[in-house]
Amino acid sequence: MVDVPALVEQAREGRPRAVARLISLVEGASPQLRDVMAALAPLTGGAYVVGLTGSPGVGKSTSTSALVTAYRRAGKRVGVLAVDPSSPFSGGALLGDRVRMAEHASDPGVYIRSMATRGHLGGLAWAAPQAIRVLDAAGCDVVLVETVGVGQSEVEIAAQADTTVVLLAPGMGDGIQAAKAGILEIGDVYVVNKADREGADATARELNHMLGLGEARGPGDWRPPIVKTVAARGEGTEELVAALEKHRAWTEERGVLDGRRRARAAHEVETIAVTALRERIGDLHGDRRLGALAERIVAGELDPYAAADELVAGLTGN
Repeated sequence: MVDVPALVEQAREGRPRAVARLISLVEGASPQLRDVMAALAPLTGGAYVVGLTGSPGVGKSTSTSALVTAYRRAGKRVGVLAVDPSSPFSGGALLGDRVRMAEHASDPGVYIRSMATRGHLGGLAWAAPQAIRVLDAAGCDVVLVETVGVGQSEVEIAAQADTTVVLLAPGMGDGIQAAKAGILEIGDVYVVNKADREGADATARELNHMLGLGEARGPGDWRPPIVKTVAARGEGTEELVAALEKHRAWTEERGVLDGRRRARAAHEVETIAVTALRERIGDLHGDRRLGALAERIVAGELDPYAAADELVAGLTGN
């Protein structure tokens, strides 16, 4: 058994091993997970969560690394969750955090963690919300969440981030993909990375045109800016940070930030509750109650919806 209060205290002191152990407890759905979350709850709310998403090859990891450099230069502690595809053999992440951002690996003010999606759609690991909470409680000022590069299914990041950054690159057909993927609805800041390549200006113009065709915005509404960067050389990173800070100020002023965080908490509670119910239903396979309901459906005595209502009532005690 893990001494949860001691582990949380060590994480608050910035000890990487303690943070790693807490996230491992989260990923492994430890029996002590409830104790961990209860201990972390009063310590959260201070971190600003920035999500980075986009198609494969646009430079998400390089952009994340450039942002880490910029935030560290400003004296902020930074946590990074790099969500990787799962290995079909071990279920673990295919790419290591030190491989992605080796230059920051020895910085005590940066904590980087690769997490496996474990087959979860939407580009995020199922445990990402709890892992974000660990980094928040550990004293990170900014948490950067970099998603799997799987294209059109990545809109889930918007539900987890205070500010969502959508990255595109010239010459990759991203402008056309943007309209298909629904990313025009989730982006708070758009980045045309690899802006030293031919076609960068055209990509930015096309994106700006698409944003103009999007939902109508009234006076004072947020209009997502388009920032051009060359992340590999750190060019445009200061402008990107400025755009992120501007969006943060806007969300705080308009009450949007609190609304997003409440929605995020509600979604997390719903996910935990649905998972618990699904596990209880899974335990019913071979159970006499489920078999009896199935017999009544086959016999025409009961319809599937009424049977489901009866099953749920039995599970919840209502």
